Amino acid sequence: MQRHILTLRCPDQPGIVHALAAGVAEAEGNILESAQFSDPSTGIFTIRVSLESPAADTGKLRDELALRLARFDPVLTVRPEEQRRRVLLMVSKFDHCLVDLLYRWDLGELPVDIPLIVSNHPDLEPVAKRYGIPFVHLPVTRDTKPEAEAELLRLVADHQVDFVVLARYMQVLSDELCRRLSGRVINIHHSFLPGFKGAKPYHQAHDRGVKLIGATAHFVTADLDEGPIIEQDVVRVGHRHTAPELVAIGRDVERIVLARAVRLHAEDRVVLTGSRTVVFA
Repeated sequence: MQRHILTLRCPDQPGIVHALAAGVAEAEGNILESAQFSDPSTGIFTIRVSLESPAADTGKLRDELALRLARFDPVLTVRPEEQRRRVLLMVSKFDHCLVDLLYRWDLGELPVDIPLIVSNHPDLEPVAKRYGIPFVHLPVTRDTKPEAEAELLRLVADHQVDFVVLARYMQVLSDELCRRLSGRVINIHHSFLPGFKGAKPYHQAHDRGVKLIGATAHFVTADLDEGPIIEQDVVRVGHRHTAPELVAIGRDVERIVLARAVRLHAEDRVVLTGSRTVVFA
């Protein structure tokens, strides 16, 4: 018996779960775990299922289930549970998110493969070498941005990358690249946006006497920092904290939130529903 992870999204209507269960039974499968959600505000039904089946051909299993579910017009994914998602990490000069992801990956806490690290600066190549991961320095200027993004797309295709993680990559992706990689790029930023834009947001927050700081992991869209949210967290702070202390606290929150988001997406626990996500944590 081989274990598979299935996700399904479609307009909500009677009979979806019954048809899915019947399809699994026809494939001599067994449902091990199931989580579902029907959103009354959008009318969208989503479900994530862990199942086992003697079917060795995942594509054939998916086709059989898709045929059984066709009348519901579903967006359906099925993959072997043992098949790890391939993730391309992008970074600039800040290393805290990159180092944290690599540490968790090395421990086996993140169920992903990392074929490549890409950066617009050479500074963090020693980190990549320490973990034995190829590092590509891809400089970006206003004049070279189209060529750099074309090269990035080539790397994504050549390395069969499932999704991209911006681990504090300090370049804005073009609208065209966002469209080409829609639903496949995760970013992390401090949750002060849009209240504290520009340079040194933690210093701005300190000057305003904030009481909560945090971070948000989200999918990247053409609308800067407005993509569907995957994970968030906050930490309470007070008047005794200095600006450098807020920066340190912020780094901790950023890397924790990003690691959670990467794990959730790698395990197919995040389902996009328009401008929102359903997260089966």
